[in-house]
Amino acid sequence: MSAEQGHHYINGTWRADAPNGIGDVINPSDGTTLGTAPYGSADLAGEAVIAARAAVETTSWAEDPRLRAKAMLEFADILESRQADIARLMAAENGKVVGQAMHEVAAGFGEARYYAGVARNVFGRTFESGPGKMSLMTREPSGVVSVIVPWNAPVTLLVRSVAPALAAGCTVVIKPAPQTPLTHAAVMACFDDTPSLPKGVVNSVNEYGTEVGTVLSSHPEIDVISFTGSSRTGKTIMANAAETIKHVSLELGGKAPAVVFDDADLDNALAEIKRGVLALNGQMCTCISRVLVQDSVYDEMRDCLVAALGKTKMGSALIGGTELGPLIDSHNQNRILGLIDQAADEATLILRGSAGEGELADGFFVSPSIFEIDDVSHDLVQRELFGPIISLERFVDENEALSKANATRFGLASSVYTSDLNRGMRMSRKLRFGTVWLNCHNRLLAEVETGGYRESGIGRLHGVEAMNDFLETKHVYYETGP
Repeated sequence: MSAEQGHHYINGTWRADAPNGIGDVINPSDGTTLGTAPYGSADLAGEAVIAARAAVETTSWAEDPRLRAKAMLEFADILESRQADIARLMAAENGKVVGQAMHEVAAGFGEARYYAGVARNVFGRTFESGPGKMSLMTREPSGVVSVIVPWNAPVTLLVRSVAPALAAGCTVVIKPAPQTPLTHAAVMACFDDTPSLPKGVVNSVNEYGTEVGTVLSSHPEIDVISFTGSSRTGKTIMANAAETIKHVSLELGGKAPAVVFDDADLDNALAEIKRGVLALNGQMCTCISRVLVQDSVYDEMRDCLVAALGKTKMGSALIGGTELGPLIDSHNQNRILGLIDQAADEATLILRGSAGEGELADGFFVSPSIFEIDDVSHDLVQRELFGPIISLERFVDENEALSKANATRFGLASSVYTSDLNRGMRMSRKLRFGTVWLNCHNRLLAEVETGGYRESGIGRLHGVEAMNDFLETKHVYYETGP
């Protein structure tokens, strides 16, 4: 059986079980059906967990870092060889414009190669606490990891959790997003074709709803949960994990501000903000959703933003040169249109987005919107909107900029635009965000940790610190005697 015939992957075998039915996969650019995928169940999820547990305990995977490195390098090569096909499938399935999708797949195989190297560099330490008294501190895999992946970056956000887990010697059970099962199956096919990967190390079960996710956040044989998604769902996962005291790694919602000072290179700031707003059509947790501008350049920046975003080239995600593709589905299209109406009623709407017309009418498009607002406590400022809609806010000085930027419960990412390096460093130390970019936005690297403060998450992914979520420290004590 192939990936196209059965999208569940358990213990090295494709499964087409559909206990909860089969769902259509919709292309958000035109509303057509791309294919179908079977919905799994709690029983299938349980099978996958047991397969992953067996792989930890009966194969050499957990104890052989060279095997782990070899398998991840093989996987990376296979993923790279299929980059163009997977990128086009992703663009068709979730609306990410094809150029961004190509970059995402490249980030995925780059990440796998990075952790192939890290797998061979998991060190412990030793020390002598007294004459003949030796302590060994070892780093061991935590065990079985559940990885719950969102639809907006189905390759990168999968690999950035799976790769450090595998590098640590863990096995994984994955729940892909129901909106992107075809892209996910294509990546799982790369794992299936990885010759050095033992059966049961990587498993995956589809679902629509919460049945599989509940198992993967509460099953007693799951040791770690790695989840990327909304803060609301993250809180539910934490509650489920509490029953069996699981370790949780959560990257959750964001409300990224871009802070523009009057000494900034405004042309550069405008270009970076536009890219930051339009990344995955505004449906990315690190997307710029707030633009804070110093009073003396506020009017100029406002006019430039309206002109730049108003000229955004909107179209099919599969067409080269498209800047803004569709939202993921009709529900989110209607939700964003409703938020635009709210902004028109409760703030000053200076650029009003609208649904696609003509040849775009069948897709789930919404063009960019900008609203001006002074009240940082307003619902439109506090909520993660997750679409191409931003607030424009004015500040007078550095202290007010910090106060406004920090005035939400989210703390994932931010950016600062200034020609004064000292000011940039002061701001970066006081902004309560896991990432602060200076004079740019959305620079994400496999080598550099990312994660959130406050309701944006727990733990870090990317970089060497990502391994901490998937390793346990064990103390072995030995007395040599007199």
